[in-house]
Amino acid sequence: MDSTAARKPRRGSSKRAAGTKATKAARPDEPELVQLLTPEGERVEHPDYSIDLTSEELRGLYRDMVLTRRFDAEATTLQRQGELGLWASLLGQEAAQIGSGRATRDDDYVFPTYREHGVAWCRGVDPTNLLGMFRGVNNGGWDPNENNFHLYTIVIGSQALHATGYAMGVAKDGADSAVIAYFGDGASSQGDVAEAFTFSAVYNAPVVFFCQNNQWAISEPTDRQTRVPLYQRAQGYGFPGVRVDGNDVLAVLAVTKAALDRARTGQGPTLVEAFTYRMGAHTTSDDPTRYRRDEERELWEAKDPILRLRTLMEREGHADEAFFTALEEESDALAKRVRDVVRSMPDPDHMAIFENIYADGHALVDEERAQFAAYQASFAEESH
Repeated sequence: MDSTAARKPRRGSSKRAAGTKATKAARPDEPELVQLLTPEGERVEHPDYSIDLTSEELRGLYRDMVLTRRFDAEATTLQRQGELGLWASLLGQEAAQIGSGRATRDDDYVFPTYREHGVAWCRGVDPTNLLGMFRGVNNGGWDPNENNFHLYTIVIGSQALHATGYAMGVAKDGADSAVIAYFGDGASSQGDVAEAFTFSAVYNAPVVFFCQNNQWAISEPTDRQTRVPLYQRAQGYGFPGVRVDGNDVLAVLAVTKAALDRARTGQGPTLVEAFTYRMGAHTTSDDPTRYRRDEERELWEAKDPILRLRTLMEREGHADEAFFTALEEESDALAKRVRDVVRSMPDPDHMAIFENIYADGHALVDEERAQFAAYQASFAEESH
């Protein structure tokens, strides 16, 4: 065995900063996990993070997660029916997205990947705009500055650099807003993310790096990407990291709010690792049965983020049956609206992919356009 691999990590002292805590060093098999709501729906306390929500606020979080899951399911179905080109489901990650999304202020700026449908919901982006993008009929579908929610980023990890640069600008402007960048465990291995960590730390940028560790980078498990828990990577760059139960919407809300407050008050970046699980496929073009076991999914189904909050609400009387019935009806109405809007969208213009590539045109693009036009025409000829 390699001597480096066999060496135990050193335990070091942790720094306490106003508004949050630098997570203590821990052995890879014993990572610290912030949790306020157990999988059984029991409220627990944490010495560094607490939150006191009203019944109305709890119902709001529950509603957000239920409606997000519903339109996500409709999108998957629409893709299977040929109405969308692709869809990246967030199934199982609702608490990570709603908890963090609701922790932001209107003047904060969000840089997502391509799976942050729940965060988009929190920022006021209409779900049909998301679906229009995956249908290929709009160029993102929303004005980023209208909701302070950037367009989806397909290039893995690049949005971490965008967020860092924007946050550096926020600091130079003297604003007290913060920036949050979303990415997954797979993106954490990208060079762009490492560069973003370096620049944000050196320039004390008011940015929160929110990593949704759903444990699978397509078919690559986390243990093939890192030797230590992801949140511990922040230590090497000089800023705090914290791992939170990503299926616990209360803990995610509390931890993200603390990290954003820390950024707003000039204390620099924080890495939040939301430890969750991707219940569905990476995208609708993926088959997760080829690389993971059913038993693993079943284990995480018992940690369902929506079920655990409902259990708490029912036990403590924060909602009655009328609330859940009304929400189910609202969910059905949302699903119908999503279906109707998507099916009324025009088919994408196949030739549009060759437009807006070069300002003055390009011989190779012209050649490819002609080849593709001939290919499309061949189908019309075959139908006669």
